[in-house]
Amino acid sequence: MTDEAIALDGFLDDAPVPGDPDSTTARFRLTVSPTDERIDEMTLPCSVADPQLAHTTLHELIPGDKLRATGYLRAPRTPDEPLLLIVETLEILQPAPQLTATAALFASVIERCGPYLHYIDGDSGGLEVWNEAGAWVGWADTPGELTAILDAFERGQAPGRE
Repeated sequence: MTDEAIALDGFLDDAPVPGDPDSTTARFRLTVSPTDERIDEMTLPCSVADPQLAHTTLHELIPGDKLRATGYLRAPRTPDEPLLLIVETLEILQPAPQLTATAALFASVIERCGPYLHYIDGDSGGLEVWNEAGAWVGWADTPGELTAILDAFERGQAPGRE
């Protein structure tokens, strides 16, 4: 382990979970993509040992939040241990998009997938996709088409549909 802390920006993958029965620690997964290319993306398990930071992590963070996690990488000591970021500080860089009342009423969902946002239409099941800067990426009739649309966009070949 190095003596210097590292800072990683990424998206909270799932809701954080308590790391112990008293919730004085927390665990979560951070999806990191340093180049915004999906091929470079990784999901890194993270652990919070500070009780105050664990409380904040468990009660204030939601999936899709863009975070800056600063801490130390712990390399696995045995084959069954994961690589782990021991988090000392967390900063919310961008909160996750919130559902509007209308979207919730029709079971529509806005989700984040790395640097992309997609709106799932509750009536048709189709997806509208934008990058986090708001640029239109495309439309998918089914969730299974999402990967192809993102790949095409990243190669500069996305057709887009109004």
